[in-house]
Amino acid sequence: MWVKAIQVQNLGGPEVLELTDLPVPEPKAGQVRLRVQAVGLNFADILNVNGEYLTRARTPFVPGMEMAGVIDALGEGVTGLEVGQLVAALGPGAFAEYAVVHATAVFPIPANLNAREAAALPVSYYTAFFALRTLGQAKTGETVLIEAGAGALGTATIQLAKEMGLKVIALASSEEKLELTRSLGADHAFLNTGDYRDLVLEATGGKGVDIMCSIVGGPGFQDRLTMMNSRGRVMVIGNASRESANLTPTALMTKNVSVIGVWLTPLVSDAAAMLEASQFIGPLIASGKVKPIVGRAFKLEDSGEAFTFMLSRQNTGKVVIEP
Repeated sequence: MWVKAIQVQNLGGPEVLELTDLPVPEPKAGQVRLRVQAVGLNFADILNVNGEYLTRARTPFVPGMEMAGVIDALGEGVTGLEVGQLVAALGPGAFAEYAVVHATAVFPIPANLNAREAAALPVSYYTAFFALRTLGQAKTGETVLIEAGAGALGTATIQLAKEMGLKVIALASSEEKLELTRSLGADHAFLNTGDYRDLVLEATGGKGVDIMCSIVGGPGFQDRLTMMNSRGRVMVIGNASRESANLTPTALMTKNVSVIGVWLTPLVSDAAAMLEASQFIGPLIASGKVKPIVGRAFKLEDSGEAFTFMLSRQNTGKVVIEP
C-alpha cells in the first residue's frame, strides 16, 4: 500500500517540498499508526526544512512534528489506546496520509475538539505551559509580555496565562491581530511595529514585566530587556527574525534578570513535567475554557504555499495542512 506524503530531498525553502508516494509505515512495538487528518504547521518545520533548526535533519525525510488523526493500527505492547480513536500526537513524518508515532507521544482528545483543533494543541499549549510555569515559575498576579500574540503559540500562551492568574500584555503586527488577543483575555495589546517600551512600562506602573515570552529575537533583543521587572525572566522560545541577537551579560545584572531557553523536544521525554502539564491543560480543553485557535488550512499538495503564507506573517492562530 502506498500513501501520499511530502518529502524533502534537499534542504531549502518551500520549493523543496515534493509530493510523492511512499510505502505505508508499519508500527513497531510501542508505536501507533495514525490516519492523519490534520497537521499543525510550526515555524520549526520551516527551519527544519531549511536546515536551520536546533537539530539538522537528514535527507530524505517527511517533515512535520504535530498532527491529529484516527488510530489505524497498534504496535505490540500498546495499551490504553484504541483503533478508531481520534488523537493528537507529536512525532516526525506528519506531512503524510499515514504516520507512525510513539504511543507515549499520543494525546487523547476530548469530544469537543475536531481534528483541526486537535492538531493545533500539542506544540503550542505544552510549550506555553513549560515556558510560563515549569521554567518561568509564573506566580499569580505577575505580568507576562507575549510577542507575536496572535500566532499559534501566542494565542495559546495568552489563554494559559489568564488561567494562571497572570496579567497579559500582547504584541502583534496589526489592529486585527490585536483584537484577537484582546478577545482571548489580553489586558493590554500594543502594535509591535514601533516603540512600545513606554507603553509597556506605563501599563505596569513603571515596574516592567515579570516574564517575557520572546519569539522574535533579533538585533533588538537586548533593548527589550529594559522592559523587565526586578528578577524578571526572559523565556527564549524562538528566533522568528532569523537574525543574530547581541547580549551584554552585565545588562542582566542591574535587575537580576534571567534569560532561559525553552525547547519542547527534550521536555516531552520528562514524564513528570508532561504529567503536570497535561493535568493543567487537559481539564481546560475538555471544559471549553481554553480552545485552540485555528487559522487558514491548506491541502497536502499545497504545503509549499502554506510555508510561504506563514513566512509572510499573515497568519493568526495555527496554520493547518490536511492530507
